[in-house]
Amino acid sequence: MILDRDGVINRESTEFVKTPDEWLPLPGSIQAIASLSEAGYTVAIASNQSGLARGFFDRNALRAMHRKLRKLVSAAGGHIDRIVVCPHGPDDGCECRKPKPGLLYRLGRHYRTDLARTPIIGDSLRDLEAAAHAGARPILVRTGNGRKTECALAGPLAGTEVFDDLAAAAAVLVKE
Repeated sequence: MILDRDGVINRESTEFVKTPDEWLPLPGSIQAIASLSEAGYTVAIASNQSGLARGFFDRNALRAMHRKLRKLVSAAGGHIDRIVVCPHGPDDGCECRKPKPGLLYRLGRHYRTDLARTPIIGDSLRDLEAAAHAGARPILVRTGNGRKTECALAGPLAGTEVFDDLAAAAAVLVKE
C-alpha cells in the first residue's frame, strides 16, 4: 500500500506545508492508516516535495513533519513502514518526481515486490499516472486536488476507483 501525502493524509497548501505546525491531518486519515496497518497492509508513503528544491523548507523540517505523522499514526495503533520523497523541482528532469514512477519503483525494490495491483492512493493526476506506469492499482481520493482530478480522468485512468477520502478507501481495502 502506497499513499501520497499532501491532499491525501494532510491538508494541501498552495503555499506549501513548511513546518510541523502547518502539517494538519485530514479528518479520518490517521485512523485510516492505522486500520490499514492493523489489517495487515504495509503502509508506505511516496511524495513529491519540491519545497525542498525551492528552499521553502529544509530536510530537518521535513523530518519533523514526518515524525509528527508517525507519532499520530502510532498513537492510533498503526505504523508507517517507509516514507520516500522526491526533493526535486518540477523542471529538474529527475526520474523520481511523479508522474514518473521512480519513487514507486524504489519502494518495489526495497520490498522486493512487483507493484502489480499494489494500491496507490493519491489526489492528483500525477499520482495516478505514476501508479499506472508502475502497473499498480491507482485509487483517487476527492480530498486535496481530488475533485479537480476526478473531472480530468480519461483514457486508461477512466476506470480508476474513486473515494471521498482516505478513510472511505481504507474501509473498502481492509475488507478485501
